[in-house]
Amino acid sequence: MLFLPDDDYALIERSVPLACVDFVPERSVGGRREIGLILRESPHGRVWCHLGGRIGRGESIREALGRHARDTIAVDLELPADPQPGYVYQWFPPDDPPTDAAHLRYGDDPRKHAIGLSFVVTAIGDPQSQNEALDFGWFAVDDLPQPLWPGCEALFERLLALPRLA
Repeated sequence: MLFLPDDDYALIERSVPLACVDFVPERSVGGRREIGLILRESPHGRVWCHLGGRIGRGESIREALGRHARDTIAVDLELPADPQPGYVYQWFPPDDPPTDAAHLRYGDDPRKHAIGLSFVVTAIGDPQSQNEALDFGWFAVDDLPQPLWPGCEALFERLLALPRLA
């Protein structure tokens, strides 16, 4: 995988949309659906949000999901050979919204325009926060923590409209 010098990456971030994976681990406890979120520092302060990040050059979507899960919460994910997103969600800088913004619900990311291939996943192991994750928690979908990264609520609404766990 190729990593660019910070100045080059910053130019790319300001110039083109970036392909990312966004995901929430899910579990069922006593018939109650819960999702796993991380607490992290962000341009919006300390917030709770989904997991994920950019897809690297030469990295498959499956590899990117696994890398972000291991790097952030020290778990593997139960994934098919070729995972397909449950939803494609977009994140825009507030100073560069899309022209049809009145018709879209999208996330707020002051750093970049990102196209988030979004997944609900199953974690293998006991999540432990590390690196960017200050904390990890399981939350009932009807009782999410605050504050959430702006736009996460709309992402979760769309992702959690997918079929529930058995």
